[in-house]
Amino acid sequence: MLTCALRLSSPSRQNHTATCLISCLPSTNIEMSFTRPLTRTLARGLSTSSPSPASVHPGLLTHVLPPKIPAALHLQSGQSYHGQGFGSTNSKYGETVFSTSITSYTDSMTDPSYLGQILVFTSPMIGNYGIPSNADPSDTPGIPFLESSGIRCTGVVVSDVALKYSHYQAVESLHEWCARHDVPGITGVDTRAITSLLRDQGTTLGRLAIGDDAATAPTSEEFWDPSVENLIAKVSTPQPYTLNPNGRGPRIAVLDFGSKANILRSLVRRDAVVTVLPWNYDFNAVRDRFDGLFLSNGPGAPSSIMDTVDRVRITINEWDKPIFGICMGHQIIGMAAGMEAYRMKFGNRGHNQPVLALASSGSIKAGRVYVTSQNHQYALKLTEDFPTGWAPFFINCNDSSVEGIITTPESGKRIWGVQFHPESAGGPLDTIEMFTDFVNECAAGRSIMTPEETIEGVRAVA
Repeated sequence: MLTCALRLSSPSRQNHTATCLISCLPSTNIEMSFTRPLTRTLARGLSTSSPSPASVHPGLLTHVLPPKIPAALHLQSGQSYHGQGFGSTNSKYGETVFSTSITSYTDSMTDPSYLGQILVFTSPMIGNYGIPSNADPSDTPGIPFLESSGIRCTGVVVSDVALKYSHYQAVESLHEWCARHDVPGITGVDTRAITSLLRDQGTTLGRLAIGDDAATAPTSEEFWDPSVENLIAKVSTPQPYTLNPNGRGPRIAVLDFGSKANILRSLVRRDAVVTVLPWNYDFNAVRDRFDGLFLSNGPGAPSSIMDTVDRVRITINEWDKPIFGICMGHQIIGMAAGMEAYRMKFGNRGHNQPVLALASSGSIKAGRVYVTSQNHQYALKLTEDFPTGWAPFFINCNDSSVEGIITTPESGKRIWGVQFHPESAGGPLDTIEMFTDFVNECAAGRSIMTPEETIEGVRAVA
């Protein structure tokens, strides 16, 4: 009997990690079509004959870490954790946060909402399936394969970075990828202890120090606080552009606060014509050319873009077409409606956050619990006196924070906001059909545009 352990992971999408023990007897016929690309490679390694180097994935033959370089994570609260560096050799400051996600480190690290943050992974091994190409998929030109064009977090902290990687789509190692994007990493530290500390004292400013910098902790005044800056301006598109210009669905404008690629992908795959606008674009000047407005996720504090909040308030009061917001977009809608946003102690970051639906709308049914993907530090306050015309839509089953808001039927509006990510990437797809609901609502009241009504200077990506 041969017993083997396989760790099956996808560098591209969520929920593709499984660990299984297989007892292989001569008479056993095991069908594993879903793992065929990876098992073909592994089978060569288990063959009784020695495989040629060309027949084995290069990641299985090559150690991907550089010579040992000392590294340390220094926290403003005084703690230091020492290990070995990988990726960039440049030290970086940032806000230290943790994610409980088990899979999809490639998606997490390219999520623009992590800008300015040192990301601690609670999953013990990171990097075992390498990094895929980030070229645009053929069915969604203009949208990268991962969640943005490159790594957005400031640094990464892992317990055990994979010395070797294996996946049929991998083109480079985690170390090589981080080095190429000037992102430092540290491995060989107790991420359980770091996570416990962050849960107790909250999100903490830190420095990921590499090489000679590792020996000395910065003074308290030297730490950089990204939350006081307008991080959204750094990740938003500088110019408007249109995706799927020949689509037959509704025309949807996206206010880009740092949108994840899968948000745009989810709209385009439902045949919407999607125009992505900069975070500070005056949507009200062109709103009648669209069938709906989408407000994306983004990094930092919602209070950093109060001018946008004021413009969205005008849109809500004067426009009668569907509006949908996710994460930062949800907070902007809430503040525009008169709600208050606050900074959470350590936020919610992971792919396993349960939320309870308090109202039914489209594919969402009241009373059902949905498992969601999340990445946020701020939330809307739950109060007994919600603004007139608004109601809580979802509530977090763990900490009772507001996870969604919705306009009431009496308001005559069609507006939704959710704190979580229905598009996942990575994470569960429990609420993915909210995109279908939104696109259908936009299509129900769509307008017919003539060519001269398009926005001047908008680049089309076909």
